[in-house]
Amino acid sequence: MSRTAERQISFADWELMRQGLRLEPLLQTISAFLDRQKDMIEQIQRDLTRGLKRAGTGRNGLTPQQVLRSLVLMRVKNWHYRELRERIADGYTLRQFTDFHCQPVPRHDAFHRGFNRLTPKTLKAINELLVQAAVELKLEDGQKLRVDTTVVQTDIHHPTDNTLLWDVVRVVTRLMGRLAAAMKCRRIKGFRNRTRSARRRMQEIQRMTVRQRQAQQTGKYRTLIGIAETVVEGARTALEDIGKTRGKDLIAEMAIAETRKQIEHFCGLGSRVIDQARRRVLDGEQVANAEKIYSIFEPHTDLIKRGKVQTPIEFGHKVFLAESARGLITQYDVLDGNPVDEQHVIASLQRHKHCFGHAPELYGSDRGFFSEQNVASCQQDGVKVVCIPQRGGSKTPEREAYERSSAFKAGQRFRAGIEGRISVLFRGRGMKRCLAEGRERFELWVAAAVLANNLMKIADLLAHRSSSRKRKVA
Repeated sequence: MSRTAERQISFADWELMRQGLRLEPLLQTISAFLDRQKDMIEQIQRDLTRGLKRAGTGRNGLTPQQVLRSLVLMRVKNWHYRELRERIADGYTLRQFTDFHCQPVPRHDAFHRGFNRLTPKTLKAINELLVQAAVELKLEDGQKLRVDTTVVQTDIHHPTDNTLLWDVVRVVTRLMGRLAAAMKCRRIKGFRNRTRSARRRMQEIQRMTVRQRQAQQTGKYRTLIGIAETVVEGARTALEDIGKTRGKDLIAEMAIAETRKQIEHFCGLGSRVIDQARRRVLDGEQVANAEKIYSIFEPHTDLIKRGKVQTPIEFGHKVFLAESARGLITQYDVLDGNPVDEQHVIASLQRHKHCFGHAPELYGSDRGFFSEQNVASCQQDGVKVVCIPQRGGSKTPEREAYERSSAFKAGQRFRAGIEGRISVLFRGRGMKRCLAEGRERFELWVAAAVLANNLMKIADLLAHRSSSRKRKVA
């Protein structure tokens, strides 16, 4: 059961407060700001009770306040689940921030389950509420906007055909062993363990020199592909043979059904890996990136090429970010594939006008967003300084003079600030590499980092406003 009512403060809590234990100023400002945002709590509550037949019964779970505040704290401090639980349990001020106070702090997996109940749509709506609150508090006026794209990595190893084939063999074999254990038998009849031979072929390919690959690689791959095919087909045949087998009790029955489902899932991915390895290595075919699979654990992963010298190829998802002058991320999107940057300009302008009621006076981006249509659209929407450098081609004298103007150069200096924001999201908010599994949780990971960034910036702006008022009074 997810509790909705605010917890009553105990005598122990009052005594600790009386002794002067207070949050650090930044967390105190975030806490006071969240106390006023009742709409966010309602959004969280709907996700926590989604799909429950009787949400008001059962053992007490985490409250919406605890889920939201713990998620914010986890991303602000860039902690993992175990460290989050240990830090909250160890310090009263963090108990106060996360609304636990003197209550027992649950295990780390309770936080994991609570966070995974949230949806990307809910966190995006909460981020929009944050931006609206900043506008109402007059912390942001939306006069400037800078945009950029970056790549957030998925948690996979560098994909090669041989390692992907090895992943298929070892995972399917491991699951077949788990199925045999659930059925209380020594092994599944008709299925053969081929992990040793697959590992040897994989390691032989990995250790080849460039010269050896030209002469020996094809034969080794043919053997490894044959082993992977044998394992996948053997697993499918075994599942058909034991299709009517039942467990001895309800728990065993559920374990067998879940394991069968996982085996079928990885056999399907394994067939794709085998097909692309045969086409690429044996047939010499150029397989399109959209048809490739780069991980059987994160099959949604995209291959991204952005022309970067240090990272020519990246595996993950492209993310679009739009930032205001005060450091608030007003827009973000997790993109599919590797779309060109120039297609985001018009859409980002429309969303900015919907949020602030007007177009920005300055729109800044790098040259990847340039097109004549984008520049014309910005001017038609009322953008005074369209700070998008021209990409390719010879510049007209008018364009050359415009890009040499002081307003354009100042806009480009402003645009460069989003690179620092991306660095903060990567280093300080844990957005560089998503450790969660699945596309939906990937979007949750990005949304949580953006949420933590916006709350930190709002707290900074509120603290700065408060100190400015105190100086004026003095």
